[in-house]
Amino acid sequence: MSNLEVLGALERRIELAVPMAAVETEVQARLKRLAKNVKAPGFRPGKVPMSHVDKMHGSGVRQEVLGESLQKSFYQAISTQQLKVAGMPRFEPKEGPEDGSEIRFSATFEVYPEVKLAELTGTTLKRPAVTVGKSNVEATIEILRKQRRDFAKVDRASQKDDLVKFDFKGTMDGEPFQGGDADDFVTVIGEGRMLKDFEDNLVGLSASENRGFDMVFPADYTAAHLAGKTVHFDVSMKEVSEPKLPEVDAEFAKSLGISDGDVAKLHEEVKSNLEREAKRRVQSKLKEAAMELLLSKAKVDLPQSLVDSEIERLRNQMVSDIQSRGGQVKEGMLSADIFREPAERRVRLGLIIAEIVEANNLTAKPEQVRALVEDYAQGYEDPQEVVQWYYQDPQRLQQLESLALEDNVVAWVVSQVQVSDEPLEFDELMGRAA
Repeated sequence: MSNLEVLGALERRIELAVPMAAVETEVQARLKRLAKNVKAPGFRPGKVPMSHVDKMHGSGVRQEVLGESLQKSFYQAISTQQLKVAGMPRFEPKEGPEDGSEIRFSATFEVYPEVKLAELTGTTLKRPAVTVGKSNVEATIEILRKQRRDFAKVDRASQKDDLVKFDFKGTMDGEPFQGGDADDFVTVIGEGRMLKDFEDNLVGLSASENRGFDMVFPADYTAAHLAGKTVHFDVSMKEVSEPKLPEVDAEFAKSLGISDGDVAKLHEEVKSNLEREAKRRVQSKLKEAAMELLLSKAKVDLPQSLVDSEIERLRNQMVSDIQSRGGQVKEGMLSADIFREPAERRVRLGLIIAEIVEANNLTAKPEQVRALVEDYAQGYEDPQEVVQWYYQDPQRLQQLESLALEDNVVAWVVSQVQVSDEPLEFDELMGRAA
C-alpha cells in the first residue's frame, strides 16, 4: 500500500478511492429491487417508474452503498498490508477528479501495538493457604440460623439483636428537617441499617419509654443537607422483640435442602460449600497478583480509540447502575477523566492477555468452560437447571469462557514464577470482621 502514512507510534492514514460507476451500478440494482414493493399515489404497486423510485429513495440508497463500498475498500487495503486495526477508522473526504469518476477519502486509524513482556522467571507470587475448619462450619450454620429466625415480644429493655418498633422525630436548630421523622419504624439493633450513633441510643429502652439525644451526621453522609450537621432526636419505643433461632435439627436441615434431615450431612454440605468458595477466593487472589505482575512487566502503547471506547462503556455502566437504584445523572456529573485511569488499565491488561493467549495457544477449551459452569451450579438447589440456563444464552456462556481464558493465563504465569503459599485465616480470606 504505497499511500500508507505513519502519523505516530500507532496512528496510520491511507487514501481510498471508490469508482462511482461501480457505486451507481449497485444503486440501480437496489432501486430495482425496491421498485417491486414501492407504493406511490397514482401508481399500482410495483408499477412506479424508476425515475420516481430514484427521487424517493435514491439519496438514501446511494449513501448506503457508498458507505459499504468505502468500508470494503478500507478493509481490503489493510488486509493487503496485514494491519490489525484498533477501534473504528475516521473517514474524511478528499478532492477527487473533475470528471467525478471516483470519490476519494482518507482513513485515519490506529493499529494494535506490540506488547513487550519482560522475563517472569525469578519472580515470586503469594498465594493464600486456607483450611476450612469446624469453627468455620459452625459459624456459618449460626449465620443460617439467624437468617431463619423469628421474633417474640418481650417485656424488657432492648439490647443488641432485638427487633424494635419505635417513633422518632428529629430537629436541627430546633426545626424539623426532611427525612427526620417516622412512625412505627422497625429495625434490628446492631445490623447497621441505621447510623451507629442512632442505633446505640435504641439500646436500653423498654416499650413506652422515651429518649432524647444529640448526634452528628457523618461528613460524607449521602443527604448533603445533613452531612456534618448536629441534630436532636426524640425516640418513643413501642415494641421490643427478641430473636428466636431455630434448633439445628432434622427440620432445620430439611429447610436447607437436606432431604432426609441428616444433620451430619448438613455439616458436610456446609463445609463443601465453604471449601468451594474458599477455592474461588484463593484463585481470585492469585489472579489479582498475576495480573498486577503482568502489568508491571509489560510495555505497551495504548490505542486511544480503545481507551475512549472503554471510557464510554464504563460511563454507560455507571449511568445504568445509578438509574437502576432510582438516582439521576446530571449533565457533567460523570466526566471522562473519572474513568480514564481504570479504562487505561483495562485496555492495557486486555492487550497483554491477548498477546499471551495468542503466543502460547491458551484459548479456553469447551471442557474447561463446562467445568466452570458445573462448579458455579453446585451452589444452587437444582444444578442442572443452572447449567441449562448458562448454555441457553451465548452471552452468559461467554462470561465464563472469558473466566476460563483468564484462568489459563494465570496458570501460565504460575508456571513461569515461584509461588509462595502464605497461611491465611478463613474469615480474613472471606473479608469477615474478626
